[in-house]
Amino acid sequence: MINEIEKLKYPIGKFVLHPFSLEAKEEMLNDIKFLPTLLEASLENLDESQLNTPYREEGWTVQQVVHHLADSHMHAYCRFKLAVTENNPTIKTYNEKQWAELSDVQLPINISITLLHALHLRWFEFMHCLTEDQWNECSIFHPDKNMKMNLWLMLCIYSWHGKHHVAHITSLRERMQW
Repeated sequence: MINEIEKLKYPIGKFVLHPFSLEAKEEMLNDIKFLPTLLEASLENLDESQLNTPYREEGWTVQQVVHHLADSHMHAYCRFKLAVTENNPTIKTYNEKQWAELSDVQLPINISITLLHALHLRWFEFMHCLTEDQWNECSIFHPDKNMKMNLWLMLCIYSWHGKHHVAHITSLRERMQW
């Protein structure tokens, strides 16, 4: 049963940090660039009942996942810009679970999808011009994790994060035969 729960929680596996390479960087930048399109495709033809279905027991609904991606990636974009413009700034964290319960998650998902298209275009444009030194040297301090995180680590995390949540939706669709 544990393996099944883990598979539902982590349909593409848990996060793994990849060593820096130009090839890995380009692949992950493309993950950021194309996430909104992949997310949109994963949601095609879902009705209100399906959008309100949790991807696993005690998990978020599909609608909450979509709005969470917008919340999380807005934070990420700001964190990247802070890392480049300040010296290892301490970031402000937020309670993702509480944010997923706020009233704005009742808005139609197209609001967050539109936001993600615009956000990811700006984020990609900002990131694709960064130097190798910036990827490795620019950083933030994450107080909840008590660690310094460079841009490369953050890119790896958010590349995985987007695919992780799209897989929550696509694996739910497969299980439910939607």
